[in-house]
Amino acid sequence: MAPSVGVDVTAINSRDAAEIERSITAFLRKRDGGLVVTGGSGSIIHRELIITLAARHKLPTIYWERLFTARGGLISYGPNLHELYRLAAGYVDRILKGERPASLPVQTPTKYELVINLKTAKALGLIVPPSLLTRAFPPTHAAPTRAPNSTPSWSRSFQSLLRNK
Repeated sequence: MAPSVGVDVTAINSRDAAEIERSITAFLRKRDGGLVVTGGSGSIIHRELIITLAARHKLPTIYWERLFTARGGLISYGPNLHELYRLAAGYVDRILKGERPASLPVQTPTKYELVINLKTAKALGLIVPPSLLTRAFPPTHAAPTRAPNSTPSWSRSFQSLLRNK
């Protein structure tokens, strides 16, 4: 999908702090880029470093979990973790009542959160489009919103954020 909207995607798989710094420095050589941090143990372990490097290099970054935004990241969009824990508790309940785990259906998240850190956006010199602000409730560093269960339209808004850099 990225090429169809004119976005060049480069995967960066970094496992330690030094490799993360090298990867981000190399990534900065590309013009008008933004960083998408996906979920995983590496992003959790090194979240402070990733957030610090993104801020230092004025690199617009979107994260998978709202904790990153509360710690200074620009934007996060991802499943509501409390909802995932609730779904997991339902599985445990059903298993304890005798259902076989193999017979349980696969469930996907139904609630997603969009969090925008306006302080970080200002520091990056970005103007957050009103269409994106309306999806955040309220648009502050620590306030999540529940987005609809459909495919997000934030990608177009995020691209316009990058152009306003």
